[in-house]
Amino acid sequence: MATTTPQQRAHSAGPRFDPRPGKLRYSLRWLSALAGGGTLATLAFAMGGTGAAAALGALGATGVAYATMHEPRRPRIERVTLHHRALPADLDGLRIGHLSDLHLGMRFTAANSRWAAERMLEEAPDLLALTGDFVSYARAIPTLAHVLAPLARLTPRLGIYAVPGNHDYWEGVAAIRRALAPLGVRFLLNEHVLLERGGARLLVAGVDDQWSGRPDLGAALAGGPDGAFRVLLAHCPDIADEAAARGVHVQLSGHTHGGHVRAPGLGALCLPRHGWRYTIGHERIGAMQLYVSRGLGGVPLRFGCPPEATVITLRRG
Repeated sequence: MATTTPQQRAHSAGPRFDPRPGKLRYSLRWLSALAGGGTLATLAFAMGGTGAAAALGALGATGVAYATMHEPRRPRIERVTLHHRALPADLDGLRIGHLSDLHLGMRFTAANSRWAAERMLEEAPDLLALTGDFVSYARAIPTLAHVLAPLARLTPRLGIYAVPGNHDYWEGVAAIRRALAPLGVRFLLNEHVLLERGGARLLVAGVDDQWSGRPDLGAALAGGPDGAFRVLLAHCPDIADEAAARGVHVQLSGHTHGGHVRAPGLGALCLPRHGWRYTIGHERIGAMQLYVSRGLGGVPLRFGCPPEATVITLRRG
């Protein structure tokens, strides 16, 4: 009978989420705006009576309903082009599908994830990247293969690669890897694969989760040949500064959900640690291009930050 060591068990299922200060960061701008809104409602009631208060209450209820019932279940395809002067000619036009933060087990996430898998089947990218947080609850792990079943028919010429996220460690990363294996998903834990297209070499590296794993970017890139174009998969985006310093050309991440709620002038409502510096979308760090997905799931609260599946095209220049 197979046994596991305490170290293996700890690495397979880490501690559950700890909401104490230092784990999440809430925007002071948002908190001030909410406090101001409460003050405005009080003044409206005092000056305008119940009619003004009811109007403000209806407006607030509409916003809450939109943020909790509409936008979280309206994923969209984002088409992103990333230019890099170091991209070899034979990799020009390479298309990467990118899915992140499925968070199965929460409301709307199964439907969003199934939709995303179907879109990837239609898009037929050259390579598919999955950047972690596949589940929010261990009970959802057995549903992974069913929800993502369209990926079993996806045969990207360069493969399907994944890295774990913090929630995967909290719920059981070993079981998640086993659940995804029949779909042809290969996890990259502080390691890389060297691929070829035409006469060009593409190094796809994956680094372990910054929050609950054992990330080692040096190990992930070790032995990579000079001249290979380097793409890094990392659940947490804030490893980007180290990645850029080590010569990574493109990094794909998730983790932040874009902050869930965003508005002009206020930014993101809430961000997790290791996602405080780079929060959403495209960033350039030195010569490196970073893309941070808003993800497909998570807490069903979205405003100005809809779930996404991403198709990234690499171009020279």
